[in-house]
Amino acid sequence: MTTVTVGQTVVEVAGEGFPVVMIHGLGGTSNMFQPQLQALSGYRVIRVDLPGSGRSARPLDPLTIEMMSEAVIRAMDGVGVSRAHFVGHSMGTIVCQQIAANKPELVASLCLFGALAEPADATRTGLANRAKLARSGGISDIADQIAANAISAHTRENSPAAVAFVRESITRQDPESYARTCEALANANAVDPRRITAPTLLVTGDADAVNPVGVAQALADKIKGAALSTIDRCGHWATVEHPRECNQKLTEFLRRADR
Repeated sequence: MTTVTVGQTVVEVAGEGFPVVMIHGLGGTSNMFQPQLQALSGYRVIRVDLPGSGRSARPLDPLTIEMMSEAVIRAMDGVGVSRAHFVGHSMGTIVCQQIAANKPELVASLCLFGALAEPADATRTGLANRAKLARSGGISDIADQIAANAISAHTRENSPAAVAFVRESITRQDPESYARTCEALANANAVDPRRITAPTLLVTGDADAVNPVGVAQALADKIKGAALSTIDRCGHWATVEHPRECNQKLTEFLRRADR
């Protein structure tokens, strides 16, 4: 595995084969896809820490989804990738959709975990309030709220390590960068789904309270040929909560897309 910095964006590169680019969501880092690495051993996996998240530096300018998308494209160019399968989680699925709509030549397929087209109005307000809480020193409180509400009851009861991982992912974020990421997501707008032509799979936990199955189904219905698959007793952080099921669905989808 190699760590590469392209501009201010930190990228983890592992393996050989056709590229898979993996993009985390709000409060995540490249590490949220660690459980997928072994399953993707036949691919060259490029995991990105989005601007202001994980090890990537806080940008000087206000964060936007467009800036994140541009950073991913620059990172791909920096590691010599001109076309890839894209895997995203939550906010990262919006970044994936934007790249697929605006740069379709880069995208061989899309696998979207906990997907949404854009935040609902109530969610936008909640994200703005969360940004204020992060700036006021409440990042631990945010982590506790996410652990309690975004992870399924089954995971909380049976996988304490997964809960610890999610909480650690949030508490390790730079508070100002996290606040700016909240604001970027709050201001996100959906792309025209008719512009997405790549094969697309959406995977959502049936206990996802952040982006419920209905949200994913509404998006799947708008993307030509898209399919939706659900995971039982799984919340919003699917790749960490139920890695085995996620890996099976992801690798089966990639095998079909590779044909």
